[in-house]
Amino acid sequence: MTPRTTPSSNSDPQQTAEKPTEVKTEEKAEKTSVAKKATAKTTKAAEKAAEAVKKGTTKAGATKKAAAKKAPAKKTAAKKAPAKKAAAAEKTVAKKAAAKKAVAKKTAAKSSATSKSSATSKSTAPKKAAPKKIPAQKAAQKKIPAQKAIPKPAGPVEAAAPVEVAVSPALDAVDRDRLLSGTHHDPHSVLGAHPVPGGVAFRAFRPYALSVTVVAGSLRAELHDDAEGFFSGLLPLREVPEDYRLLVEYEGSVQETEDAYRFLPALGELDLHLIGEGRHEELWRALGAEPMTHQGVTGTRFTVWAPNARGVSLAGTFNFWDGTGYPMRSLGGSGIWELFVPGIGEGELYKYEITRPDGSKTLRADPLARRTEAPPNTSSIVHSSQHEWGDADWLARRGEVPTHEAPFSVYEVHLASWRPGLTYRQLAEQLPAYVKDLGFTHVELMPVAEHPFGGSWGYQVTGLYAPTARLGTPDDFKYLVDALHQAGIGVLMDWVPAHFPRDDWALAEFDGRPLYEHEDPLRSAHPDWGTLEFDFGRREVRNFLVANAIYWCEEFHIDGLRVDAVASMLYLDYSREPGQWVPNEHGGRENLDAVAFLQEMNATVYRRVPGVVTIAEESTAWDGVTRPTHVAGPGGFGGLGFGLKWNMGWMHDSLEYMAKEPVHRKYHHNEMTFSMVYAYSENYVLPISHDEVVHGKRSLVSKMPGDWWQQRANHRAYLGFMWAHPGKQLLFMGQEFAQGAEWSEAHGPDWWLLDPAYGAEPDHRGVRDLVRDLNTVYRHTPALWQRDTDPSGFQWVVGDAADDNVFAFLRYDAEGAPLLAVSNMSPVVRHDYRLGVPDDVPAWHESLNTDAAKYGGSDVTNPDPLKPEAQPWHGRPASIRLTLPPLATVWLRPA
Repeated sequence: MTPRTTPSSNSDPQQTAEKPTEVKTEEKAEKTSVAKKATAKTTKAAEKAAEAVKKGTTKAGATKKAAAKKAPAKKTAAKKAPAKKAAAAEKTVAKKAAAKKAVAKKTAAKSSATSKSSATSKSTAPKKAAPKKIPAQKAAQKKIPAQKAIPKPAGPVEAAAPVEVAVSPALDAVDRDRLLSGTHHDPHSVLGAHPVPGGVAFRAFRPYALSVTVVAGSLRAELHDDAEGFFSGLLPLREVPEDYRLLVEYEGSVQETEDAYRFLPALGELDLHLIGEGRHEELWRALGAEPMTHQGVTGTRFTVWAPNARGVSLAGTFNFWDGTGYPMRSLGGSGIWELFVPGIGEGELYKYEITRPDGSKTLRADPLARRTEAPPNTSSIVHSSQHEWGDADWLARRGEVPTHEAPFSVYEVHLASWRPGLTYRQLAEQLPAYVKDLGFTHVELMPVAEHPFGGSWGYQVTGLYAPTARLGTPDDFKYLVDALHQAGIGVLMDWVPAHFPRDDWALAEFDGRPLYEHEDPLRSAHPDWGTLEFDFGRREVRNFLVANAIYWCEEFHIDGLRVDAVASMLYLDYSREPGQWVPNEHGGRENLDAVAFLQEMNATVYRRVPGVVTIAEESTAWDGVTRPTHVAGPGGFGGLGFGLKWNMGWMHDSLEYMAKEPVHRKYHHNEMTFSMVYAYSENYVLPISHDEVVHGKRSLVSKMPGDWWQQRANHRAYLGFMWAHPGKQLLFMGQEFAQGAEWSEAHGPDWWLLDPAYGAEPDHRGVRDLVRDLNTVYRHTPALWQRDTDPSGFQWVVGDAADDNVFAFLRYDAEGAPLLAVSNMSPVVRHDYRLGVPDDVPAWHESLNTDAAKYGGSDVTNPDPLKPEAQPWHGRPASIRLTLPPLATVWLRPA
């Protein structure tokens, strides 16, 4: 296996490509020179060498010192004498052979007692040490200038201290085995360069390499091949060179690179403290792959949380997916593993090779990867954003008015199927214009985070920090969000913190034991979806999720998060039978950990990102979903802190009513009025979402009874009722033009229904025109949105006309200006229908009629202003008479 030969960013291509045989020849020539000079040394020569060091010159004496330090490691008897004499010359004392042998014995004894970084070894010099016939003087001058081999001190230079007895630089068997098995917790302590008695020990672990040479300025020293990918050498240097590099020779290639094991940790103590506390609100800046410049070198810092792992290595395209030679270090008791890799940058694929507690290995995608491969591929990708935002004006004004007091009409979109085949950038050319034309204030994107199975629609997420690569890069997604903002459209995103899939390359038992999921099987397994639930009680997991919510809002300028499946998080017995769940510490069914997580998430998001909104998909009667977290309710809990909540009760009840034949609707009249009993208990959104138009539920128009004309009329009347009802609106794509078929992620909306060549095209286009006008009138009528959460903004005119299938109510804005909404859910025209109205409005006129001909209706309208009569009706001092069109909703405003 041969790693690629791409030089790092600051390497010299010519120097990188230099033949390894030349490096060896030069080093051997150097050794020949050293050997010859060592035999002729005297005390006088040693004194000259010391003087040369003081002056910073490049004398041969420094070269002789290097040779003297290397010599004790030689095992060949023929080489011992001259090397030891060189050492004696350095001490300016003439030693005999017997004395030298004694020193050698002392060295061996000392070596065996040293720490791992100076472990016992048989050899410190390369095996291929036989000198070649190269003039020694020339070689020494060319390759090892003294000022390079011994760095010059900053202050006055003292005479060299007596040489310490050198130790063997090779790794001991224990460290070797731990590195080979991927279980070394601190590879930086044994690999790289370390000061030891006798100089600096250099150690490298490069599987498949033929040779490794240390390069420091003009110094080149080939390390000894210790087998199995290990290389070591002892160089007679006073300190570790700051800028040394490794010249690594593989079969057919040579690569010059920085040594990844010479760097200090690239993650600070504050980061580790915050992670340990579960309070790192910018976790994505601390964990994952972060391109950076560290200690003056460009590369990428890799960090991952795996507290149960025996070891973690980095595998990727840069090492042919063999992580053996890239072990990461454990940063204390934090559970964080870290490695800064020089020369690695944008676009590199990687994963973490984790050694589990049982010794087995698993290859995992990065939980905090900011970019991934497109499924079915699963690798993480190093990413550094280059997008320049152009939405400053939008961000500056989005928080000027609270969401619940502003117009809020949402178009729900599944990006991958809205216009199948379009990328993020291509969608940016079409989606903003379409949504703006229809008058929606926001789009809600079904989950964008990476997910392996397209059929999950994004609700089974494996990459919470990465937009799905199916449609492009993270910067491409930012481009889409930017385009929507510049068109005046807010962007909401579905967010799924409740559960995750069991894929063995993702989060499930990430480091060999339950980590992101709860350790109790009764709490971890989701009974409905075959997924795993997050352990909300573990601070690191909670931090992972809270930071993720902030990440999307800050890094991608998302304007709001619609949190999926909140009900499944809140209850321990959700979809579980007796015996399948354990009560909380108070004996109740509430998941207290999930409650605390949701409160923390909401409070943190609102504090850090003003102007955003969080929305709960919560289908139960949990008290205080949109109440502030610091305000306790009747149950003793503080509010969950959401800004809005989907009104699932209104959706189910109203659709049940609309599905009935008009003749039977009078028996279900309360299903349309009951929502007003609890309309102000929370801040509501009225959702006709993707969930209501799939899996046999039929599309919205197909739910309606009657023939095609009646179905469309019911559809239009229902939308008019919905837009006038207190609460914000959400409509799923395809329903804006009355698509008859259910939605499918495989082909998306039936756009062909709007093709002018299609015979029924006017029917569908008419419904879409109605949606455009609903949004237009809605945005310009504060009565329909300004007091959505204030009971004084709504009054029934008649809510009990069950026999007539008629509903009429007033909406008021903050100034008291009214809008009268009347819905006739029967297929008959009701002439001169009397309704009580305020007596301070001189006349009313139609501002919208869903039965208008341009929408495909029968065009029964009230074209003239309607003046109140002094006849009390419905408990009001005045009344008007109007014509109610069949299966229609009419809006009237003061003339």
